[in-house]
Amino acid sequence: MNLRRLFLLPAALVTGLLFLVPLGIVLVYSLMTRGPYGGQGAPWTIENYQRFFDPLYGQILLRSFLIATETTVLCLILGFPLAWFIARSGPRRELYLQLVMLPFWTSFLVRTYAWVFLLRDTGLFNTLLLALGIINEPLPLLYNHGAVLLGLVYCSLPLAVLPIYSTLERLDYSLVEAAADLGARPFETLREVVIPVSAPGLRAAAFLVFIPALGTYLTSDLLGGGSTILIGNLVQNQFTTARDWPFGAAASLILMGIVLIGMKLVTRKGEELM
Repeated sequence: MNLRRLFLLPAALVTGLLFLVPLGIVLVYSLMTRGPYGGQGAPWTIENYQRFFDPLYGQILLRSFLIATETTVLCLILGFPLAWFIARSGPRRELYLQLVMLPFWTSFLVRTYAWVFLLRDTGLFNTLLLALGIINEPLPLLYNHGAVLLGLVYCSLPLAVLPIYSTLERLDYSLVEAAADLGARPFETLREVVIPVSAPGLRAAAFLVFIPALGTYLTSDLLGGGSTILIGNLVQNQFTTARDWPFGAAASLILMGIVLIGMKLVTRKGEELM
């Protein structure tokens, strides 16, 4: 064994123990049959994979992709100007970066519950609107698609800002000045200079936001109130309420496969553009 392989051996062992072994256990469970009392065992079958392609689960998967895409697009639209502002803010950029990371100092569950208190009928927003006389009765701000989307964007926005900032910080601003000197308008400079240079950060931000949003279940549970069932809720329910671990494992692996194929296609396309 050469020296290079010797140094890579600990990383290979850690990868095997923390990734491949749990993945293998999930694969084994996905091929089992659910027992009458919630247990798992023989006979081995692929019925759990076939069951996932029922139109009912297809609608849930489509809804999950839709809300994950909406979350990603909104985070990129909101995160790009914020990252640009931080990158061009000079000595105060460290302060602004700490403010972006400030939500990570508190629990994700606490932050999501905070939105419940803000959006409910007796929450801050409805109370303020009623006190100002703008509305006569509380608005239905909670337990709908908009509330879930708001919670996902709020929790995912820092994950979009940080990788975009890392690319904009290294941007040679003389390129922007040169484009302006050559007569390019601000939008043309943004489209032809800034966005192509920051493409790796935008792509990383899209991955970091889209993948967690696709598998989320806590935000849709608390802010959707059961009215918005996502693929994460489906998997979570199979392992808890339904006690159908084989189908939950099969759904998890199918979702993982779809995400890996999508990431491969997007990465390949991005490399060709670069």
